[in-house]
Amino acid sequence: MSSSKEVSINVEHLTRVEGHGNIVLNANSGVLKKVEWQVPEAPRFFESFVRNRPYNELSHLTSRICGICSIGHSLASLKATENAMDIHISEQTELLRKLALHGENMQSHILHIGYLVAPDLFSVGSVFPLISSAKETVKKIISLHRLANEMSELICGRTTHPITLVPGGFSDIPSEKQLFQLQKRLINCMETCTVVAQVVLDNIDKLPNFTRETEFIGLTSTDEYALYDGIIGSTDTGNHPVDDYITIVNEFIVPQSTAKYCKHNRESYMVGALARFNLNSDLLNPSAKDLAKKFDLQPINYNPFMNNIAQLVEFVHSVEDSIELIDVLIDSGLKTDEKPSTFVIKEGRGIGAIEVPRGILFHDYTYNKKGICTKANCVIPTNQNHNNIQKDMEAFAPELLEKSKEEITLNLEMLVRAYDPCISCSTHYLDVQFVDE
Repeated sequence: MSSSKEVSINVEHLTRVEGHGNIVLNANSGVLKKVEWQVPEAPRFFESFVRNRPYNELSHLTSRICGICSIGHSLASLKATENAMDIHISEQTELLRKLALHGENMQSHILHIGYLVAPDLFSVGSVFPLISSAKETVKKIISLHRLANEMSELICGRTTHPITLVPGGFSDIPSEKQLFQLQKRLINCMETCTVVAQVVLDNIDKLPNFTRETEFIGLTSTDEYALYDGIIGSTDTGNHPVDDYITIVNEFIVPQSTAKYCKHNRESYMVGALARFNLNSDLLNPSAKDLAKKFDLQPINYNPFMNNIAQLVEFVHSVEDSIELIDVLIDSGLKTDEKPSTFVIKEGRGIGAIEVPRGILFHDYTYNKKGICTKANCVIPTNQNHNNIQKDMEAFAPELLEKSKEEITLNLEMLVRAYDPCISCSTHYLDVQFVDE
């Protein structure tokens, strides 16, 4: 039993997450002395990259913040610019952007579930042993990931770092035939989704049964499961205008992290798929609702490990909603020659909020009369989750002290992985001093 002795854990650079994060735990005689989620990664200063740059460069620059959420960053950036300059987009542009966001959501969720979480469900160290032991499942996951990649490429010009998304619209639009082909593939993939979901369900007992009440924050809407647009919703305090995001995120710094922390109504809050589910589950498409029922996932769910299941539910929702979006685009008469909306460059401030795979993302720009960005702020989803990860660790670790050191380590690693953190994207604080105790 670990409780009868000293336990010291130091996980330097946790695996199967994006970026560098450490886990430190010290306990003695069953008493937890310290547990800490550390982010030591070098800051990236991405807000400074866009200052003094023209409005038409910002979405391309900020897409480089993340290689996984590059479409979402581009869209949040475009929304901020369009709000600042009173640029109005067409209905077709909005539908295509929603389709692009679904492609990214599918890309990221299946990558995380299939390659990063699955090894924990099968009790192996990485996806590579599964290539032989669960070959057919791996092949199905790869097929879903490929579909999402190619869908993103079709809508955005390439799989990562989109090139067709521009202020006011698109520089290039898929043909009706290409959309029909995509729709057929999406319809055909639903059976594969069912098989993959059943594999996860068969191994659901590997996810710890841990809960800690917290606040959940994300976009919400009365019209649809909010991803592209909406207002800020909180399970604690209700709805808030996007323009009030500063009063929601309340960023602050801590000694062990180069990424800022956030808090709102409680000491921390969570964003991401589980937060969106808890806020908007009644607006999921039918197949996604049915899948949630299979996993007995109901709002409000306080188990952070169920974020992985919420991602799976969202994957199915994105597939089904994309099928419907393509129908609307084609029935409305796809205008492949539609040009981006015209506008006059003007000074102003604009805020863009969007849901990327890991949660709500904010871009905030101020432009001068020449359309040059003079001030920028970006609040990243993982930036908002770090504090909740820390608070979850503090609550979860005492429950683990009867286990072996290896089991404690694995459970804490799985906790961080449940959030699917994009650590590099969240680091943009400068003056951090690490003090040795």
